[in-house]
Amino acid sequence: MSADLEANKAVVVAFYNQMLNDKDAEGAAASYLGEQYVQHNPSAPDGAAGMVGFAQALYAKAPELRMEIKRVFADGDYVITHSHTVFAPGGPETAAADIWRLENGKIVEHWDVIQPIPATAANSNTMF
Repeated sequence: MSADLEANKAVVVAFYNQMLNDKDAEGAAASYLGEQYVQHNPSAPDGAAGMVGFAQALYAKAPELRMEIKRVFADGDYVITHSHTVFAPGGPETAAADIWRLENGKIVEHWDVIQPIPATAANSNTMF
């Protein structure tokens, strides 16, 4: 079971890095998405083609985008990532929790919760 959890985590990390940091949505989709890909983000369509189009539109809006995964958790077929995305140096940043479901080593479903990182906070804690 532990090997499966580590393998699932590795798939999600590789996919997310290739898609966002390498800006290779087509390659990431071909390598890591299952035949059926269900997207729960209301701004993105279902399917690999929908994910590719969504990512390519993001690259056009934010060509300097960088994402750093801060934490990765796995529970059975589910992987959760906690990440920090910077859209451009000095520009907007977000914290995100993503939930990924895998089948047979491929990503088949995705949910996310995204929050902007404010310039000031009511406490001294970071979002990471």
